[in-house]
Parts: sequence; C-alpha cells; structure tokens
Amino acid sequence: MTRIAVKRVYETAEESDGFRVLVDRLWPRGIKKENLRFSLWAKEISPSTELREWVHGDPEKRWAEFTGKYRQELDSSPDFGDFLEKIKSKPMVTLLYAARDETQNHALILKQYIEEKLS
Repeated sequence: MTRIAVKRVYETAEESDGFRVLVDRLWPRGIKKENLRFSLWAKEISPSTELREWVHGDPEKRWAEFTGKYRQELDSSPDFGDFLEKIKSKPMVTLLYAARDETQNHALILKQYIEEKLS
C-alpha cells in the first residue's frame, strides 16, 4: 500500500520522501524550478483559485467550511482519478506544499482524502 507523507516544500529533500508531488496551484516563492526535487506538479488537484482566495480572507473562521468545499472539488475533479493512478503503485508519496501553517493547509486534507480513496 502507498504511504502518504506531507512536507513543506522548503524542507530538504530526502531519499525517504519517495515520489515527491508539488500540490500547490502556484509555484512556491523563492524556489527555482531547477532547485526543487519533485516528481510531479499536480496543480490541477489543488484548491481552485476562488476557494483558495476565499479561505485566505478569514482562515480561522472559514477552515472547517474550506475543508468540505475542497473535498467537494476533489469529488468532482476529472483529474483526481488520473492522479490516483499515477501514485497508487508508488510505495511512498510525499505531498509538497508551501503554506506556512503546518496544521491547517490543503495538503493535509488531500492526504486524508487520498488515503480514504486508496483504502
């Protein structure tokens, strides 16, 4: 079974990260593409621009609702099935994100969603 980890994009890449997937819609600030070790940029399964901008307006009050809305986007995403096919044979997948908040970010929601779909 595929193991899923979550890591800030600014942390050092390690062999144990396995298949590294950038899951942000926007390229992370301060990092050159040639300097980031990643296997796939899956921006199509990140939160929509509208949803991302909405939650950033008041993240503390909107986080619970954001979680539900993002899961709905994943449910209706034509790209999520293709993404799952690409990763399901990998023993280790690390989702890379740029957000500063390590406890409330879309990569954590995505991790849980992927684990549910793989089980």
